[in-house]
Amino acid sequence: MNTHENGAGHGGPDTGAPETTAPEIRMTSAFPPRDTAVGGYLEPIRAGGAVLWRDGPAGREVVLIRRPDRGDWTLPKGKLKNGEHPIIGAVREVEEETGLTPVMGRRLPPQRYLKDGWPKQVEWWAATPARPDGRIDYEPNEEVETVEWVPVAEARTRLTYDHDVQVLDNFRVGPARTFPVILLRHLSAGEKRSWNDSDLLRPLDENGRADALALPRVLGAYGSLRAVTSAAARCTESLLPLTVECDVPMSTERALTVGPEGGGYDVEEAREVIARVLDERRPTVVCTHGELVPHLLTEALTRLGAPVSQQRGLRKGSFWVLHVSEEGDLAGVERHGVRE
Repeated sequence: MNTHENGAGHGGPDTGAPETTAPEIRMTSAFPPRDTAVGGYLEPIRAGGAVLWRDGPAGREVVLIRRPDRGDWTLPKGKLKNGEHPIIGAVREVEEETGLTPVMGRRLPPQRYLKDGWPKQVEWWAATPARPDGRIDYEPNEEVETVEWVPVAEARTRLTYDHDVQVLDNFRVGPARTFPVILLRHLSAGEKRSWNDSDLLRPLDENGRADALALPRVLGAYGSLRAVTSAAARCTESLLPLTVECDVPMSTERALTVGPEGGGYDVEEAREVIARVLDERRPTVVCTHGELVPHLLTEALTRLGAPVSQQRGLRKGSFWVLHVSEEGDLAGVERHGVRE
């Protein structure tokens, strides 16, 4: 029995009266009021999941799972491991609960609700299956007994929990198909003071190399990308494991390259690069320097007709993800570090 209210399709006895119009679907608040101790704070349980969707023979469908121990229908999600990146955790949980590998699309508002009296916060994404046919090959177990593609309207009535209905509604009000443009500030490099050669050749340090090896799992969640990067060694090295492990083509751009002593670059030329990336409408990661990130983000948001964030910079090893609709509108923005 569904515990949410106002689910579409839940009608009473047939009275002969005309059918009422389906309720308007709106974006819902991620955080209901006062769901923790009054005047205090409780660290939430953190989880991640995805609205996994496809266009099937009968229209748009999403994946629902049924858990036998609770007898409920829900969206695939699960708790993050200690220190686990939310993107990696969401991908892992969806794979474990559905047998399908998600390709992450636009970020959806997080949901926060009480779980046994303690707040739980779930990070959500829209996603498509990596397999084009979306065929489910899943062995039922004690945690998940059924994985099923369900038409969206039916899924809304079948979901057990209101917070899942809110997530589905948040998916429905925005564009389903988007492509990512990722702005990455290069990973940690050796100190300028201790480097005696050209600054363009200054390599990643030990932490930067470790993060470069971690980058493919994080950015790989967004599907097949291409890489456009500064020609500086610390930028190309940041993306090298991604290009090899995920078969990502990479090209260098002089306009994204900051020369010795933080000079030798033209902001307008760099803006033209990000404008071209947006016009080409291909999933792309752009790797550059801290000096240029705010300019590139400003240019991208302005061209997308979106407000400009007051916080545009990035620390080394962090990235912005701009989710852009097929029509060229901004569908979402998120910011992460390679390690979180």
